[in-house]
Amino acid sequence: MPLSDDELDRYARQIVLKEIGGAGQVALTSAHVVVIGAGGIGGPVLLYLAAAGIGRLTVIDDDAISLSNLQRQILFDSAEVGAPKVDGAAKAIARINPGVSFMPVETRVTRDNVDALLAGADVVVDGSDNFATRLVVSDATVRLEIPLVSAAIGQFQGQIGTFSGWREGAPCYRCFVGDAHDADDCDSCSEVGVLGALCGMMGSWAAMEAIRVIVPFGEDQTGKLHIFDGLTPMMRTMRIPKDADCRACGTPK
Repeated sequence: MPLSDDELDRYARQIVLKEIGGAGQVALTSAHVVVIGAGGIGGPVLLYLAAAGIGRLTVIDDDAISLSNLQRQILFDSAEVGAPKVDGAAKAIARINPGVSFMPVETRVTRDNVDALLAGADVVVDGSDNFATRLVVSDATVRLEIPLVSAAIGQFQGQIGTFSGWREGAPCYRCFVGDAHDADDCDSCSEVGVLGALCGMMGSWAAMEAIRVIVPFGEDQTGKLHIFDGLTPMMRTMRIPKDADCRACGTPK
């Protein structure tokens, strides 16, 4: 579908990029991205994907806004404390870009509902706060053959990776963390703390990687994990090998 005059004006600075162009913008406006979590990472992901013109955005989150969220969760304001996060996200996206089709889903991702929630997505961005959810999401993206952008933060460190575990030689998120963290028992930011600006940095980066999946530009980031240390500050990149014994994407015995 051709871009309207309003869309050409709104996305002009993006369309002029030779790596995006008109065809790339059409691909973005035709794409569906599912975001897991509307918190510190999910907020900037949603804002920048909406601003970029992603045609359909779905956010999945079962939490309510609390006062302690506001230090890092930029979707919300003080007047919204107590409201569902997905409702606050819907209001913010409508302000940024009313042309985006936005679906708020107020639920927790589980093994029973994950396939139905993610079906039809072009990209999944995971900004959830526990390994149990991350592994459920990762395993589903392998089954459904959907690229996964996974971003995480803690204290002054952030990490981001893109995974396509169904592809030959490409790892999934489970190849990276293994099976040891299936239990929902990892440290949370309420226990160890987090710098709010780091959430914005990793969320913005995750949005860029989701766009890269839809409109390929630069180098393919599949299987690479980028780790940012805000104390130094410095970044390092490592390549995650595919685990032949991975129960999600490994070679069946």
